[in-house]
Amino acid sequence: MTIPNFITVARLLCVPAFVYAMLLGNLDLAFALFLAAGISDGIDGFIARHFDQRSELGAYLDPIADKLLLVSVFVMLGYLGELPLWLVVMVVSRDLLIMAAVVVSSLLHKPVAMRPILVSKANTAFQIALALLVLAELAFSAEIGDLRFILLCAVAVLTVLSAAAYLMDWLRHMSGSFDAE
Repeated sequence: MTIPNFITVARLLCVPAFVYAMLLGNLDLAFALFLAAGISDGIDGFIARHFDQRSELGAYLDPIADKLLLVSVFVMLGYLGELPLWLVVMVVSRDLLIMAAVVVSSLLHKPVAMRPILVSKANTAFQIALALLVLAELAFSAEIGDLRFILLCAVAVLTVLSAAAYLMDWLRHMSGSFDAE
């Protein structure tokens, strides 16, 4: 197993620990786990690229670990009433729709490679920023104020734009308008 794959598996194992810490109200630990998982994502990507340790397993596991962590943090923050339910549903639904599109494409023998697009990368960055901010507020009893609302609005808008962009790309792919290999 390569070092990046090991780090990714550790990040996957962080998810249940993060959820458990949230359920127990150990918000300091939850914040630390989420932050460590985010930092480890950057580290494993750096190692994979700069030391030629990319692997097929890592190409599958890394996005799964990222999505599982982000979905878990949004669900838990929604469960605790720290994020509005409509936003949690929006974020989770977008990811489910993307996964469904990939499955449907494969079942119809028109597999599609879902690569991150710019709006999706921005969406992920703002989701991470919002999650970190809310977790930091909870862990350190801080009030950030308007920044939480601004990030919440940005995540909502970027989630809709990202979902629409992926849907348009998928529809073009399925109709044969372009080849999304």
